[in-house]
Amino acid sequence: MSPRLKLMTLFGAFAAGALILVVGVTMLLPGRPQIQTSAAVGGPFALVDQNGVPVTEAVLKGKPSLIFFGFTHCPDVCPTALFEMSEIFGALGPDADKVQAFFVTVDPERDTPALMKSYLGSFAPQIRGLSGSAENTDAIKKEYRVYSRKVPLSGGDYTMDHTAVVYLMDKTGTFVAPFDSKQPPERAAAELKRYF
Repeated sequence: MSPRLKLMTLFGAFAAGALILVVGVTMLLPGRPQIQTSAAVGGPFALVDQNGVPVTEAVLKGKPSLIFFGFTHCPDVCPTALFEMSEIFGALGPDADKVQAFFVTVDPERDTPALMKSYLGSFAPQIRGLSGSAENTDAIKKEYRVYSRKVPLSGGDYTMDHTAVVYLMDKTGTFVAPFDSKQPPERAAAELKRYF
């Protein structure tokens, strides 16, 4: 390569790098609209609760909400999460009714409203179980970016792999952040009160 070609190549690389730097810095200047890089969490859904009452995303308006996706045959993660939520409701005391929680099944094949009602009888009454058709379940999973997969077991039975995140929604129904339900109940309750 001739010295002149080397110099032109080097200058071209420098110019391209400088342009990228200028564009990057310009995008970070105050007052410039920021590019949203994370996907929205939450959206429309149509399910029924453990009493057969239709429930849509409108139920999320008015109170902060905790949402957890799981299934009633779950051996450990789901009952632990629901127990932790129940402890938080206990720590809220008289403010417990200012928050709501939803346990959304990822196993619509087995989790009927009647089974959800029986299962949730062991946890705080503020936790409502939501179920529906496979199509409606897939729709809410998509809106909340939830992963689940059926895992065959011996004897024709199965379990479910699934996302194990507690979603915190504010009282407008907007996703805030994953909620740490494993912290001490009193601390979790104090955090929730910020969203009343």
